[in-house]
Amino acid sequence: MENGILHVDMNNFYASVECLFAPQYKDVPMAVAGDEKSRHGIILAKNMLAKEKGVKTAEPIWQAKRKCPGLQILPPHHPWYAHYSQLAKEIYSRYTDRVESFSLDECWLDVYGSGSLFGDGEEIAHKIRRQVKEELGLTVSIGVSFNKVFAKLGSDYKKPDAVTVFGREAMEKVIWEMPCTALLFVGPQTARTLEKFGLHTIGDIARMPPQAMGQMLGKMGDTLWKYANGLDNSPVAAIGEEAPVKSIGSSTTLPHDITTEAEVRRALLDLSETVAARLRRHGLKAGEVQVTVRSADFEEYQRQRRLPAPVCDSQSLYQAALSLYRAENKRWAIRLLGVRAGHLVGAGEQQLSFFSQEDGAERREKLETAVDALRSRFGKESVSRALGLAGPEKKSQKGEKP
Repeated sequence: MENGILHVDMNNFYASVECLFAPQYKDVPMAVAGDEKSRHGIILAKNMLAKEKGVKTAEPIWQAKRKCPGLQILPPHHPWYAHYSQLAKEIYSRYTDRVESFSLDECWLDVYGSGSLFGDGEEIAHKIRRQVKEELGLTVSIGVSFNKVFAKLGSDYKKPDAVTVFGREAMEKVIWEMPCTALLFVGPQTARTLEKFGLHTIGDIARMPPQAMGQMLGKMGDTLWKYANGLDNSPVAAIGEEAPVKSIGSSTTLPHDITTEAEVRRALLDLSETVAARLRRHGLKAGEVQVTVRSADFEEYQRQRRLPAPVCDSQSLYQAALSLYRAENKRWAIRLLGVRAGHLVGAGEQQLSFFSQEDGAERREKLETAVDALRSRFGKESVSRALGLAGPEKKSQKGEKP
């Protein structure tokens, strides 16, 4: 079998599941969105009729309604989506035990060992497509190729309810003609960098010297050059295999735009506590902290810094995040804040450090572990920091820690 890697993408997944329970929305423009009143009002998914009107995922509800005045908005029901995602995986697993989730509605399959039972990759893809439609009432688009990256390009190529085969012969004729943004992991910022250097298509990336791509984008440049040239050889994980956690983060769209440092500090502390608790729950410590700030005008920056020693207490994460925010000094009206912990190590793996002993991190970790137990038993609101309480806050003296 030449092309035995499949990428299965469930079409308009959230919206399609909602229509199973509310079929009256099947033939009208409809979208699933967050709560507009709490400022989480962005489009999470839309049906094909809304898509034809120009409605896009992740845009604000008001903007979507301006494009499509009759747009029907439904709230999300995440347990339904998890249930149907699992049912779909059970169908995939009839053909192979190598089923790797990429998101709730996307999976890669390796069917190289299934040919004698079920046919080649394209035949298996059509069987899966028909069974998902007949058994679940949902449609999928499936890409078939010889590696994961090209299989995903195939599933994106024709939608909905389609199978696309991208063999080696399609690389220069079809794939290299696609825009850079179609390639896995080319987001808006990377696309702008590529554009600056005159790279517009996947073929442009493929024809660049790999050293030049590395100078342009570092490690990501080398990765994209390999992807563009069909050199991705990453395996499809078996069912039940869990990829190691590489980072842990939390972000929040704020109920209103915030402009004062006092408000920023409260939000960063809350996010740091959430991230620190998750680190401890996973038995991990962080060697790096990243902060994300998005303005009311949807401008955004991300900054990160290494820590003197790995930590899992919220105060250490908070101090690092706050220093990153202060260093940028954008003076924005802020809509979204995020804190992410990276360079993770096991809680018992890091070397002893002068810093971890002298700055009180170990004492704080023990204290916060005790707080975790209290919150687990009595609820998150049972223990709160003074900084997180409502009311006026004293301005920090110069050199004083918040």
